[in-house]
Amino acid sequence: MATELNSNPELKFPTGLGTSDADTISLLGQDLAADLMGKVGFGELAFWLVAGRRPNAGEVRLFEAVLVALADHGFTPTAIAARLTYLSAPDSLQGALAAGLLGGGSRFLGVTEDCGKFLAAALRDAEGDDFDEIARQAIAGANGRIPGLGHPVHKVQDPRTPVLIRIAKDEGLYGRHLRLFEAIGRVHGKNLPLNGAGVCGAALADLGFPVEMLRGFALLARAAGLLGQIAEEQRRPIANQIYLTVDRNAVYEP
Repeated sequence: MATELNSNPELKFPTGLGTSDADTISLLGQDLAADLMGKVGFGELAFWLVAGRRPNAGEVRLFEAVLVALADHGFTPTAIAARLTYLSAPDSLQGALAAGLLGGGSRFLGVTEDCGKFLAAALRDAEGDDFDEIARQAIAGANGRIPGLGHPVHKVQDPRTPVLIRIAKDEGLYGRHLRLFEAIGRVHGKNLPLNGAGVCGAALADLGFPVEMLRGFALLARAAGLLGQIAEEQRRPIANQIYLTVDRNAVYEP
């Protein structure tokens, strides 16, 4: 029955990504083995897969800088979740990795997408190129919460922010989203730094990615960081100590 369905000429499931036969694997219209392996970096390939076009060298540099910026940020809840899951199920590396990725939300990692969406919405309604004025209007309509403004650890400056902005300018990719985000930093009137994850969202939006995809890039980057956390947990385990610390200090209040 399956063979009959697969050979039905009226059934079509088009894709422009990958396919294979007995002798070759094709990806993005290229021969994977002959044209891509050893010739295309993973960052370039990830960009290409999502954008549907091959990036130039400057775009790859900025994109990979974003991935590096988002890969790891210490013992965040996502890292702790991955380590504790690995403690519970060391036979399930994928479970530990998934546990960490599932924690990517509005407080951790999700700010990349939230900031990109906020900036894109402000620019859709904007007229002209007075970014300070566009920023004031965006702030006025934000009901006090501006995604990507402030950081729980970096109270003065997120060290990722100036580097990402410099790379964007160096590569001629300093676009409207980054301009607006910097303007928000100038005019918001509060002593809050531009969150590096928010800058990543602005940079990705300036690279032309749909804002609905931006959290996916944060998760792609953090997957590498979580693998590093799990590898370190194998070498130098701490998850059991975390578990026992909570368990031994739990207070039962019926």
